[in-house]
Amino acid sequence: MLFVMTQAVAAANGQQGADAHRATDKSKTIKASSLTLERKLALKVKTARKHRTTVRFFNAHRSLLRSDDKRPIAVAVLNRAKRGLSKARKEIRYYERLIRERAAERRARRLASATPKVAICEVFGRYCRQAVAVAWCESRHRTTARNGQYLGLFQMGTYARQLAGHGDSAYEQAVAAHRYFVDSGRDWSPWSCGWAAS
Repeated sequence: MLFVMTQAVAAANGQQGADAHRATDKSKTIKASSLTLERKLALKVKTARKHRTTVRFFNAHRSLLRSDDKRPIAVAVLNRAKRGLSKARKEIRYYERLIRERAAERRARRLASATPKVAICEVFGRYCRQAVAVAWCESRHRTTARNGQYLGLFQMGTYARQLAGHGDSAYEQAVAAHRYFVDSGRDWSPWSCGWAAS
């Protein structure tokens, strides 16, 4: 009940609170910009948890929403919590996406100079052994290998490269080969050295 009353006072004095917050907005923005993505995400999770607690409280105490004297403030506090929770959830998804994208970029940079075997295993995962064997048979793990229209580690032809891409590094070629491999139903038969995977 004390929590609700605190929230109710904050809602009732919303204008005063807004004025006070405006004075510190600039310094908060500067501090927020120096936070890591992980810290920003943690703060948004904490905010969501606070709003979720408020919503659950009112779900458990529906009588406050029906009370003549408490209803206006209770409804205002509940609606504010719901809006805050919705916003926090969107921000959580946003920061999670940024963290995933940053991790993918770091991984790509790290693998850009990786040896063919390391790059192949990183990309193919549980199919690592098979992919390494096929690539060895196809190109002896040379990214510059060429046989007519067939290029790279996996000797992918013009049609396969148009569908799955290509690149100069072992990592880029492994990504393209994996894409083609998946599109083929995780089947090595499109490669003349597919037998090496068995």
